[in-house]
Amino acid sequence: MKWSYLVIPITVFLTAFIGSTLTDPNSSWYKSLKLPSFAPPGYVIGMVWTVIFILCAISLLIMWNKLPHNTLFWWIIGIFVVNAILNIGWSLLFFNQHLILASILEMILLEASTIAIIILAWPLSRLAAGLLLPYGAWVAFATYLAMNIYQLNK
Repeated sequence: MKWSYLVIPITVFLTAFIGSTLTDPNSSWYKSLKLPSFAPPGYVIGMVWTVIFILCAISLLIMWNKLPHNTLFWWIIGIFVVNAILNIGWSLLFFNQHLILASILEMILLEASTIAIIILAWPLSRLAAGLLLPYGAWVAFATYLAMNIYQLNK
């Protein structure tokens, strides 16, 4: 068995786990926020993130095991690492520190890193890149949602 089939899913799971420990949609602070009418319920958000993390793990496994480990590959992997840190950082800024505006700025960086991975991976593996499209779409939606939350709670 290749080590990547164990290490990559564990790494993705740890990223999701750390982010989820910083996320508390049942906190009194979050419950006190005015939310836009289109805000999905927490269980939907949790399900979407679960699917996204599974797709990310599959995408990473495809890239790690199918692509040549050249300079472009290592750039993609490096951006993935930055993306994971940004993903955790958003939960820290929004739910833990209650810094809505800072979390929005951070989400823009998260979206940029997601788009960069998709663009860089596309010519190498359309499947691996395509698996990340829902992630990019969700982060864009989440950014729009956070902007609305910020506007409603200034």
